Amino acid sequence: MDVSFLEPVFTASGPYATVCADVTHTTENADTEVELRVRALGEQLTDQGAPEAVVEAVRSRLLEANEGGEIATLRGRALVVAADGSVVLDQPLVDSPRQEVAEWSPTPNLLPILRQLPGRVPHIVVVTDRVGADISVATLVGRPEIEDEVEGDSFQIRKFQGGGWAHHRYQHNAENKWIHNADNVAERIASLVRRLHPRFVLLAGDIRARQILTDRASDLWSELIVSMDEGGRAAGADREPVDQRAAELVAEHEAREEADAVEKLASAGAHGLAVTGKAAVVEALRKGQVETLVLADQQDPDDTLIVGNSPLELGVDQHDMDALGTHGTVVPAEGALLAASVASAAGVVVVPRAAMPGDIPVAAILRYTDDSTPKAQ
Repeated sequence: MDVSFLEPVFTASGPYATVCADVTHTTENADTEVELRVRALGEQLTDQGAPEAVVEAVRSRLLEANEGGEIATLRGRALVVAADGSVVLDQPLVDSPRQEVAEWSPTPNLLPILRQLPGRVPHIVVVTDRVGADISVATLVGRPEIEDEVEGDSFQIRKFQGGGWAHHRYQHNAENKWIHNADNVAERIASLVRRLHPRFVLLAGDIRARQILTDRASDLWSELIVSMDEGGRAAGADREPVDQRAAELVAEHEAREEADAVEKLASAGAHGLAVTGKAAVVEALRKGQVETLVLADQQDPDDTLIVGNSPLELGVDQHDMDALGTHGTVVPAEGALLAASVASAAGVVVVPRAAMPGDIPVAAILRYTDDSTPKAQ
């Protein structure tokens, strides 16, 4: 998972309020139920010493569920609010949280959020017909970050059904226009793929348009194509089957990423390109070696690290900090590891604790190795 979206959290000043809230809005009394849940979360934060500006920021965001619109369709929502009341993270959860969280602490408690985020898999969805296509790019299913429309020539776009001397000419002209329009769509998709590196391109819509577009796809994205029969561009066409298929593909990619990370720990470790255990991972993060941080979903809540003036001034104990020539602050280990991952542009994968080799809480796949890199255990 690309965790660069967490950067605003770690550049803000703490302490922080971390909230995972149930904002389900499907019953007749939903407004009242949401208000009661939000009030309870606010009281928990107040009891822990959170200032009123922070509590009010949490309340106002979560009560948006009662205002209707798309935000009211969410079942779970995660917030991180900095000490000045600024909301530095606001993310939908994949469902109502298994356990609601309302915590005021020196460092944000991000692992419960990461465990419940919908899959963050960049992808492109294309709903096409013989004139053009609607193209959306998203990381989270159903929440496009880019929406584009490509329209081609619609004059004489239908094949002529009659006979006579002009029949073949009309047929040929229509086919040429379809191909020309598909080329315009393919060029736009290729541009997005070059820039955004999606994991898949989902094609929906008119069957003949999909066939032509698939034929016109360049090598850059032809192998990313997943085609489906449902969906269309006509007014009132049901988008739900397309979103559902995109969600299935995202879940498949996310599960594959978790399995690949665990498998890669073993294979890369044999060549020195993986390390396990807190001390080895901390050293690798300090040196910018970590390509992917692999965290177990269950961490020891009492496990700590020491952080200096930047996220990469990181140590297991004061001896490490002395070697770095600085003093530091004791913080929860998982928060320090995530902050260092963001600072070093490393990916993060959260996997079940039972899937981790040797029941360890943390490991890392490395970008490179050197003479001081320990072998994986």
